[in-house]
Amino acid sequence: MAQSLSKTVVMVGMMGAGKTAIGRALAHALDVPFVDSDAEIEAAAQRTIAEIFERDGEDFFRQRETEVIDRLLSGPPCILSTGGGAFLSPTNRDLIASKGVSVWLDVPLDVLWERVRHKDTRPLLRTENPRATLNALFDARVAHYRRADIQVECGQGSIAETTTAVQRALFAFLKD
Repeated sequence: MAQSLSKTVVMVGMMGAGKTAIGRALAHALDVPFVDSDAEIEAAAQRTIAEIFERDGEDFFRQRETEVIDRLLSGPPCILSTGGGAFLSPTNRDLIASKGVSVWLDVPLDVLWERVRHKDTRPLLRTENPRATLNALFDARVAHYRRADIQVECGQGSIAETTTAVQRALFAFLKD
């Protein structure tokens, strides 16, 4: 099955959408490597994303993110999970469009909130009202996510069910 994947598949969507969980399962199903751009950034910086945001700011982080995404897209085909804000950048979208296939995991806002509300690893949600912040991020980002090559509505199914749905949508897209 790995030979049928000629481009990197890039998972995009909101924090808590399941990009990492579904990406790992999809990589396993397709027998290709799984790479998480945030993990790559953390390894290179020897800091967490939250620490990078705090110390260097979001602009610095976004520059590193673009560099890492470009490097990973230039390598062998894999499943690449990106941070929630990565696909907002026109540069990143162009890189992904030219070298990969984007898959938006479209998850309802209430499901996202249930998934992220108890986590303190989300620097953008370290606000006085994290639910309102998540709502605002969702509203601002959905129009960008809609530009993805593939949209898979999910959120209620299991990882296996969602992975199967992504796999079907991906191969239907690649077949065209």
